[in-house]
Amino acid sequence: MECGRLLGHSELFFSISSDGRVSNWILMKNKLESEEVMELKLMSGVAADDDETSLTGLAGGLCFDFNKQSEHLFLVGTEEGKIHKCSKAFTGQYLETYEGHSMAVYTVRWNPFHPNIFISASADWTVKLWDHSQKTAVLSFDLAQSVGDVAWAPYSSTVFTAITNDGLVHCYDLNVNRNERICTQKVVKRAKLTHVAFNGDDPIILVGDDRGGVNCLKLSPNLRRPTEPPVDENGEPIAGKSALELQIAKMDHLLDMVKETVE
Repeated sequence: MECGRLLGHSELFFSISSDGRVSNWILMKNKLESEEVMELKLMSGVAADDDETSLTGLAGGLCFDFNKQSEHLFLVGTEEGKIHKCSKAFTGQYLETYEGHSMAVYTVRWNPFHPNIFISASADWTVKLWDHSQKTAVLSFDLAQSVGDVAWAPYSSTVFTAITNDGLVHCYDLNVNRNERICTQKVVKRAKLTHVAFNGDDPIILVGDDRGGVNCLKLSPNLRRPTEPPVDENGEPIAGKSALELQIAKMDHLLDMVKETVE
């Protein structure tokens, strides 16, 4: 089961479970009540391995994430390798289904800056970058091991970190290199990494493992470069763009570069 809370709504949270249900939990005065938000219907032609989900016709949910700009939109990753885009306003059906992973999807994360972009991590050894308006992945990264978790950096729209079963942390900055990681760090020798999270204020990431350990890593300066403001032909900064607009423009530039390469 995975739980998550909407920004600005401290009195409620959501959960997803392998029983194929997304639930909304409301903290009352002296009790906690749940309300079913959605049942994750199995797609046609997909057989569930778990006996319970086979009987109910539901897909096993593993992870979910709400869009930071459009709170009604959320993504769901399943044991079958599918990613579904859903809405709290239309709970009877999926808005879109993204097929690209061949094994369980452990993590889906909306980009904290760009409202159209999300990332996914899977047991099939890959991390994939998606534009939710397209059914196929924009970029795919093979990490040669099952990928347990992935997280966007809070300071850049193009930086993310992923963890793999062999105890490695992989850091990418797609603005620097969209094909290769810029740093790999061995964190544990005899444990499997399970979760990764960025500190919102300091250049620190936390990495959890299956032996109960929490490892704290400090990012080197080259992994936390500030976004340079655009300049005119004379090299003078162009005024008028907010920090958010700069981050969105940086990701849009990356997407344009990828499209040009494909074409």
